[in-house]
Amino acid sequence: MKKNVIIFMPSIEDGGVEKNLYEVSNYLVKNNISLEIITCNKNMSFKFSKDIKFIGTKNSYWNNRSRYIKYIICLLILFLTLIKRKEKTLVFAFQANIYAVILAKILNVKIITRSNSAPPGWSQNAIKNFIYKFFIKFANDVMVNSFEFKKIFEKKFNIKVKCIYNPFNKNFVLKKIKIKKKITFFKKGYLNIISVGRLTDQKDHLTLLRSIKELDSNFKVKVIIIGKGSTKDILKRYIIKNNLQNKIKLFGYTNNPFPFIQKANMVVLTSKFEGLPNILLEAQFLRKYIISTNCPTGPKEILLNSKAGDLINIGDFKKLSHLIKNYSNNKNSIIKKINTGYKKFYRFDYMLNCKKYLNFIKNNY
Repeated sequence: MKKNVIIFMPSIEDGGVEKNLYEVSNYLVKNNISLEIITCNKNMSFKFSKDIKFIGTKNSYWNNRSRYIKYIICLLILFLTLIKRKEKTLVFAFQANIYAVILAKILNVKIITRSNSAPPGWSQNAIKNFIYKFFIKFANDVMVNSFEFKKIFEKKFNIKVKCIYNPFNKNFVLKKIKIKKKITFFKKGYLNIISVGRLTDQKDHLTLLRSIKELDSNFKVKVIIIGKGSTKDILKRYIIKNNLQNKIKLFGYTNNPFPFIQKANMVVLTSKFEGLPNILLEAQFLRKYIISTNCPTGPKEILLNSKAGDLINIGDFKKLSHLIKNYSNNKNSIIKKINTGYKKFYRFDYMLNCKKYLNFIKNNY
């Protein structure tokens, strides 16, 4: 008998959470799970198996509304869906966890949640902290995506949680790599750097820009930043003001960053907080040298505490600039770090972690 599961994800966008959602959802429906997704982004349904039912808004007007508007709409849809439902159903919240938990408990429905960003990034407000700590205990089970995240979460909210890594689909990446893409900005004889992530304060791309400004004017470097978001104009103004147009390019969003990663010498992440950043997994799989901020959480775990890449403090553009400048002088050390990361990459295996997701559901159904 199939198990009925509703995934609550009001806003499906273009980030790492969504990548994980696609992989997990498509795996679950192949393994005796009857899956429905409640969202305001039915326009993203083409990325999912046809066996998954989408419940939510159909009008494209809602696709780009604010997250909080989508939360309200989808909570109403979840409420109406559950009160009509006669068969046993498990709710799996990927987003707006506390709102979903409160509603599920009112209706006496089982709910499990997935938290994707480390608490230091979103729980600075004391009232918000108190509310989250009080209500998260009503969830039937909670999972996070790194062991560092688990440790922080359990200490902060006094609740036991499970850790399941993001399932990494190697075949998907290898398929995307084969798609030919002409990348003219990168140049032979230059140090080619790639950074992939939403243009938001969280990703702190200004640290990367400042590190490039620190380099000698004759240093041969090319930087491509892939992503879209609210800080685009700020970054653009900084690039123009400091005459960095020939060194840095804001490429915008692409659903296939892998050819860019493949052609780069280095992948840089400058985030202030994360969960388990997919870009570092992708870079490690493609055997690229990685420099990342030692932000909570994920980078230190992925980079094996600097054995598989280099870690810098959040906002330390001078250290980042130093590592970039000395790239050519540290080739042997860099190759060793790359190989170490690749040898340990089995931790993020697709089947291994998808099975853990399936068991997470089965154990709570």
